[in-house]
Amino acid sequence: MKPLRIALTKGRLEKATVELLERIGLDCSSLREKGRRLILPVGDGSLEAVLAKAPDVITYVEHGVCDLGVVGKDTIMEQGSRFFEILDLGFGRCGFALAVPKGVNFFEGYEGKTVASKYPNVSRRFFESRQMDVRIIKIEGSVELAPLLGLADGIVDIVETGATLKENGLEIAERISDISARLIVNSASMKLRKDEIEALAGSLEQAIREKV
Repeated sequence: MKPLRIALTKGRLEKATVELLERIGLDCSSLREKGRRLILPVGDGSLEAVLAKAPDVITYVEHGVCDLGVVGKDTIMEQGSRFFEILDLGFGRCGFALAVPKGVNFFEGYEGKTVASKYPNVSRRFFESRQMDVRIIKIEGSVELAPLLGLADGIVDIVETGATLKENGLEIAERISDISARLIVNSASMKLRKDEIEALAGSLEQAIREKV
């Protein structure tokens, strides 16, 4: 039988995933010495890892070219989901927040507000839940620039320590949701390879609990 194929988000989530896979006894030397390869065998060959950017992890899982994926909840929230989200992996923790210039009350007044974000869908749902009509501008780079340049009244972004906000004269007005890495599974794979997937997820979940 062909190996289960898992798409890993490159970067910090990739490193944390490799450490978790090693804790359940899988040989990840190919991932630690990957060079320029993007598809690598893991363990005894029953698992195969694909390295990709976060949005592509979701695309590969949704289209079934990968059975599983590891991706941040932020990407899931922004892109939507046509797959199963089966496990909170417990790493990559941060959160979405609305941030505004220090001392400004974003929610007062009746004039229209403008918010800049890399995550327009997350932003839109948040303000709809508050029954606020807010103009949202998508920014690809440093979103903190938008209030500094007078383009927006605030931003919706991922916040870890808050240091970048502070350095740019911004502060959190409201926390929106917590984020962490999740294990996702293709819908068809969940039916066709249920036992293998549940065995892997069970081992990962036990390793997470033991570390806690």
